[in-house]
Amino acid sequence: MGWGDSEPLNASLASQPHSCFGVVNLSLSLNVTQRKAIASPWFSTAFGLIGLCSNLFALYVLLSSSRQLSSRSRSSFLVFLCGLVVTDFMGLLVTAAVIIPYHFTKFNWAEVDPGCHLCNFLGFSMVFFGQCPLLLGATMAGERFIGINRPFSRSTSVSKRRAWAIVATVWGFSCALGLLPVLGLGRYTLQYPGSWCFLTLLPDAGNVIFCLLFALLGVCSVLLSFVFNTVSVVTLCRVYHDRESVQRRRDSEVEMMVQLVGIMVIATICWMPLLIFIIQTTVQQLRAGDPLQVLPGQTQQLLLIYIRMVTWNQILDPWVYILFRRAVLQRLHPGLRSRPSLLSLYPVLNPSLRRKLTQEGRLQ
Repeated sequence: MGWGDSEPLNASLASQPHSCFGVVNLSLSLNVTQRKAIASPWFSTAFGLIGLCSNLFALYVLLSSSRQLSSRSRSSFLVFLCGLVVTDFMGLLVTAAVIIPYHFTKFNWAEVDPGCHLCNFLGFSMVFFGQCPLLLGATMAGERFIGINRPFSRSTSVSKRRAWAIVATVWGFSCALGLLPVLGLGRYTLQYPGSWCFLTLLPDAGNVIFCLLFALLGVCSVLLSFVFNTVSVVTLCRVYHDRESVQRRRDSEVEMMVQLVGIMVIATICWMPLLIFIIQTTVQQLRAGDPLQVLPGQTQQLLLIYIRMVTWNQILDPWVYILFRRAVLQRLHPGLRSRPSLLSLYPVLNPSLRRKLTQEGRLQ
C-alpha cells in the first residue's frame, strides 16, 4: 500500500473540487530528475515484488512451523502471525494491482473513473490494510500479556478456531472503518502525485472526524502494543531471574516476545510519523479556520513521504518472522534451548491445579 509514485497528472483535474480529483495540486514544480525519481514504474514494480515475495516466504515459514507445534499458546500466536502476513501480502497485492498498471499506462483518472469508484476502492484498501496490522499487533500483544502475566486464568478453550475468529473480527472492524467515507463520513480523494487515493486532509466536518478517528485509533493501537509488550518483557525477565534463571528458560516464550517487540518497533517507526502528521495537520487547519479547497503543496509532499515510510512496514514485517525464529535465535544465542514451560517458573501450585494443568498440557 501507499506507493505514491507517478507523473503529475493534468492539472485540469483540480478544477473538479467536489469530486475525488480536486483537492490536490497535481502540477507542483519538479525538475526532470525529481520527476523521473517519482515516476519510475520499474522501481515501484521491484519494490512490490520484494514485498510480495517476502510475505510469501514468511507465510511458508509460519505454516511449516505450525505443523511441529505441541503448545496451544504458541499455536494461537502463530494464527495471529499468519493473519498479519496474509494482511500485509493482500495489502501489497491489491494496491499494486491498481498502481503499477497506472505507471505503465498513465491513464487519466477522470476518464477511466468518472464516478470515483476505483479511487474509493483504492482509498478503502489503504485504510483497511493500514489499520489491520496495527490492530492485530495490539491484539497479539494483549494475548501475550494475558498469557505471561495471568497464565492460570486463561480459558482452556483458546484454540486455533477462536484465534481465527479474533483475526476475522479485526478484519471486520477495519472493513467497517474503511467503508465510512463511502457511506458519507469524509471522502477518499486522489493524492499527489496522482497515482493513489487516501483520506482527505481538509477542514470540513466529515473529513476531520474520519481523519482523527483513523489516526487516533492507530496511535492507540501502537501505544497499547508498547504497554503490553513492555510489561510482558519485564515480567519474563523478573520471573526468569527470580527462579534460577538461565537453566529454566523456555525459548518459545522468548521467541514470541522478540517477534512481538520487532513488530512493535517497525510499526512505530513506519506508522507514527504519518499518524502524528494527520493529527497535527487536521488540528492546525481547524485552528486556522480557513476553508481550504486544495491541500498546500508542502502538505501533499509530506503526505507522500510518510506514506512511503508506511509501505516499508509491509515489507519489513515478514522478515521479523523469518529472522527471529527459534532456530535463528538459537544460533545467535546457544543458551536458548528447549526448557521446561513457563509454568515451572512459578511457585509450587495447589496439587489439584497442577494435575489439571498437567492433563491439559498433555492434551495440547
